[in-house]
Amino acid sequence: MNKTIVPAIDSIEKKWYVVDAENQRLGRLATEIANVLRGKNKASYTPHLDTGDYVIVVNAEKVVVTGRKSEQKLYRRHSGRPGGMKVETFAQLQKRIPERIIEKAVKGMLPKNSLGRSLFTKLKVYTGPNHPHEAQQPETLTVNTIAGGNK
Repeated sequence: MNKTIVPAIDSIEKKWYVVDAENQRLGRLATEIANVLRGKNKASYTPHLDTGDYVIVVNAEKVVVTGRKSEQKLYRRHSGRPGGMKVETFAQLQKRIPERIIEKAVKGMLPKNSLGRSLFTKLKVYTGPNHPHEAQQPETLTVNTIAGGNK
Protein backbone atom coordinates (compact mmCIF):
# COMPACT_ATOMS: atom_id res chain seq x y z
CA MET A 1 0.00 0.00 0.00
CA ASN A 2 1.40 3.38 -1.05
CA LYS A 3 1.37 6.37 1.26
CA THR A 4 0.50 9.87 0.10
CA ILE A 5 3.43 12.23 0.49
CA VAL A 6 2.39 15.70 1.64
CA PRO A 7 5.03 18.25 0.59
CA ALA A 8 6.27 20.79 3.13
CA ILE A 9 4.84 24.22 2.38
CA ASP A 10 8.29 25.85 2.28
CA SER A 11 9.58 23.21 -0.20
CA ILE A 12 6.94 24.02 -2.86
CA GLU A 13 8.52 25.96 -5.74
CA LYS A 14 6.33 28.62 -7.34
CA LYS A 15 7.05 29.44 -10.98
CA TRP A 16 5.64 32.22 -13.11
CA TYR A 17 4.13 31.48 -16.52
CA VAL A 18 2.93 33.85 -19.22
CA VAL A 19 0.13 32.82 -21.61
CA ASP A 20 -0.80 34.62 -24.83
CA ALA A 21 -4.61 34.50 -25.20
CA GLU A 22 -4.58 35.65 -28.82
CA ASN A 23 -6.86 33.41 -30.95
CA GLN A 24 -7.28 30.93 -28.07
CA ARG A 25 -10.66 29.36 -27.26
CA LEU A 26 -11.94 30.68 -23.92
CA GLY A 27 -12.87 27.37 -22.28
CA ARG A 28 -9.77 25.45 -23.31
CA LEU A 29 -7.54 28.33 -22.21
CA ALA A 30 -9.32 28.64 -18.85
CA THR A 31 -8.99 24.89 -18.19
CA GLU A 32 -5.22 24.93 -18.78
CA ILE A 33 -4.81 28.04 -16.60
CA ALA A 34 -6.90 26.54 -13.77
CA ASN A 35 -4.80 23.34 -13.84
CA VAL A 36 -1.55 25.32 -13.54
CA LEU A 37 -2.94 27.54 -10.75
CA ARG A 38 -4.09 24.42 -8.91
CA GLY A 39 -0.75 22.62 -9.42
CA LYS A 40 -2.23 19.61 -11.22
CA ASN A 41 0.64 19.65 -13.72
CA LYS A 42 3.14 18.78 -10.96
CA ALA A 43 4.03 15.46 -9.36
CA SER A 44 3.74 17.09 -5.91
CA TYR A 45 0.02 17.94 -6.41
CA THR A 46 -1.97 17.81 -3.19
CA PRO A 47 -5.70 18.62 -3.32
CA HIS A 48 -5.86 20.61 -0.07
CA LEU A 49 -2.62 22.62 -0.54
CA ASP A 50 -1.64 25.48 -2.81
CA THR A 51 1.01 23.72 -4.93
CA GLY A 52 0.28 25.75 -8.07
CA ASP A 53 2.13 28.43 -9.98
CA TYR A 54 1.43 32.04 -10.96
CA VAL A 55 -0.12 32.69 -14.39
CA ILE A 56 0.03 35.95 -16.38
CA VAL A 57 -2.40 36.23 -19.30
CA VAL A 58 -1.68 38.81 -22.01
CA ASN A 59 -3.82 39.88 -25.00
CA ALA A 60 -7.03 39.12 -23.07
CA GLU A 61 -9.09 41.14 -25.55
CA LYS A 62 -8.21 38.69 -28.36
CA VAL A 63 -9.69 35.54 -26.80
CA VAL A 64 -12.34 33.88 -29.01
CA VAL A 65 -15.48 31.82 -28.55
CA THR A 66 -17.04 29.52 -31.13
CA GLY A 67 -20.48 29.61 -32.69
CA ARG A 68 -22.83 32.45 -31.73
CA LYS A 69 -21.62 32.69 -28.14
CA SER A 70 -20.39 36.26 -28.67
CA GLU A 71 -24.07 37.36 -28.97
CA GLN A 72 -25.70 34.64 -26.84
CA LYS A 73 -23.36 34.14 -23.85
CA LEU A 74 -24.54 36.36 -20.98
CA TYR A 75 -22.65 37.77 -18.00
CA ARG A 76 -24.80 38.79 -15.04
CA ARG A 77 -23.97 40.90 -12.02
CA HIS A 78 -26.12 42.35 -9.27
CA SER A 79 -25.66 45.59 -7.34
CA GLY A 80 -27.43 44.19 -4.29
CA ARG A 81 -30.28 46.68 -4.63
CA PRO A 82 -33.81 45.73 -5.72
CA GLY A 83 -33.89 45.61 -9.51
CA GLY A 84 -30.10 45.86 -9.64
CA MET A 85 -29.45 43.02 -12.10
CA LYS A 86 -27.20 44.01 -14.99
CA VAL A 87 -26.85 41.67 -17.98
CA GLU A 88 -24.20 41.93 -20.72
CA THR A 89 -23.33 39.76 -23.71
CA PHE A 90 -19.83 38.41 -24.34
CA ALA A 91 -19.23 41.00 -27.08
CA GLN A 92 -20.28 43.94 -24.86
CA LEU A 93 -18.09 42.81 -21.95
CA GLN A 94 -15.16 42.19 -24.30
CA LYS A 95 -15.35 45.83 -25.43
CA ARG A 96 -15.72 47.15 -21.86
CA ILE A 97 -13.53 44.94 -19.59
CA PRO A 98 -11.95 42.05 -21.56
CA GLU A 99 -9.91 40.88 -18.54
CA ARG A 100 -13.08 39.97 -16.64
CA ILE A 101 -14.07 37.31 -19.22
CA ILE A 102 -10.97 35.20 -18.57
CA GLU A 103 -11.10 35.87 -14.82
CA LYS A 104 -14.71 34.64 -14.55
CA ALA A 105 -14.01 31.56 -16.67
CA VAL A 106 -10.99 30.54 -14.57
CA LYS A 107 -12.62 31.38 -11.24
CA GLY A 108 -15.51 29.05 -12.08
CA MET A 109 -13.02 26.19 -12.48
CA LEU A 110 -11.34 26.69 -9.09
CA PRO A 111 -12.58 25.29 -5.75
CA LYS A 112 -15.38 27.25 -4.10
CA ASN A 113 -13.63 27.77 -0.74
CA SER A 114 -10.76 29.70 0.86
CA LEU A 115 -8.21 27.68 -1.15
CA GLY A 116 -9.91 28.69 -4.41
CA ARG A 117 -9.94 32.36 -3.38
CA SER A 118 -6.21 32.29 -2.59
CA LEU A 119 -5.45 30.48 -5.87
CA PHE A 120 -7.39 33.13 -7.80
CA THR A 121 -5.04 35.85 -6.50
CA LYS A 122 -2.22 34.17 -8.45
CA LEU A 123 -3.92 34.92 -11.78
CA LYS A 124 -2.91 38.19 -13.48
CA VAL A 125 -4.82 39.18 -16.64
CA TYR A 126 -3.85 42.08 -18.93
CA THR A 127 -5.02 43.54 -22.22
CA GLY A 128 -2.28 44.05 -24.77
CA PRO A 129 1.07 42.25 -24.99
CA ASN A 130 2.75 43.97 -22.00
CA HIS A 131 2.70 43.10 -18.29
CA PRO A 132 4.53 44.49 -15.22
CA HIS A 133 5.96 41.13 -14.06
CA GLU A 134 9.25 40.97 -16.00
CA ALA A 135 11.19 40.86 -12.71
CA GLN A 136 9.74 37.39 -12.00
CA GLN A 137 11.20 36.08 -15.30
CA PRO A 138 8.05 34.21 -16.39
CA GLU A 139 8.31 31.21 -18.70
CA THR A 140 6.05 30.94 -21.76
CA LEU A 141 3.27 28.41 -21.32
CA THR A 142 1.95 26.87 -24.54
CA VAL A 143 -1.71 25.94 -24.46
CA ASN A 144 -2.60 22.87 -26.50
CA THR A 145 -5.65 23.63 -28.59
CA ILE A 146 -7.34 21.14 -30.87
CA ALA A 147 -7.73 22.41 -34.43
CA GLY A 148 -11.22 22.66 -35.83
CA GLY A 149 -14.41 24.40 -34.89
CA ASN A 150 -15.64 27.68 -36.35
CA LYS A 151 -14.53 31.08 -35.16
